[in-house]
Amino acid sequence: MGGLPIETTSTAISLSKLPKDQKSAASTMSDSKPKKKICCACPETKKLRDECIVEHGESACEKWIEAHRKCLRAEGFKIGRSCMFK
Repeated sequence: MGGLPIETTSTAISLSKLPKDQKSAASTMSDSKPKKKICCACPETKKLRDECIVEHGESACEKWIEAHRKCLRAEGFKIGRSCMFK
């Protein structure tokens, strides 16, 4: 069978049953998937983080590391505390 994947079809069916105001909220949740590769997201904070680590070491750059994590989360990536440099 060459139809739509089951997930997409069931999502469309369940969205059609939602009240109008909840449909937009549900569609925004599905749009929160990252639109870029993680290596291309947040180039400004990535540069600041990397330069700080090279010059001062990781322990002195927690401010920039956390700023980069926050930016990546805002882009839709699921980032934990221990994902970088470990």
